[in-house]
Amino acid sequence: VQLVESGGGLVQPGGSLTLSCAASGFAFFSYYMSWYRQTPGKERELVAGFISSSGRTNYAASVKGRFTISRDNVKNTVSLQMNSLKPEDTAVYYCNARHVIRSTDSYWGQGTQVTVSS
Repeated sequence: VQLVESGGGLVQPGGSLTLSCAASGFAFFSYYMSWYRQTPGKERELVAGFISSSGRTNYAASVKGRFTISRDNVKNTVSLQMNSLKPEDTAVYYCNARHVIRSTDSYWGQGTQVTVSS
C-alpha cells in the first residue's frame, strides 16, 4: 500500500497550490479519500474529504470556499486545489484513505509541506 503526496512548496499569501496523492496497492474505489494537515504541537486535523460513495464532501470551516477536493477513480489519485492561501494554511498535508465499511482500515501518506509566506 502506498499513498504518495506531491505538490507542496512555498507560496505567497493569496496564491494557489494543488496537492496530489497517488494511491496504489489497494482497492481505491472502496476507500474514502481525505486530506489532513498538521502543524507542530497540534493534532492532525481534517481539511477536506469524501464522506460518501456518491461523492459528497466535507470541508473544514477554515478552508470552505477556498479549497476543493477531487478524485480520479481511474488514475487512483486524489487532489486538493488550494486557492487564496493564507499563512495559517502552513502545515504538513497528509493524504488519508479509509475503508468505506471498516473504518479502522486506514492508510496515510508521508506528508508534503505547504508554506504560505511572503
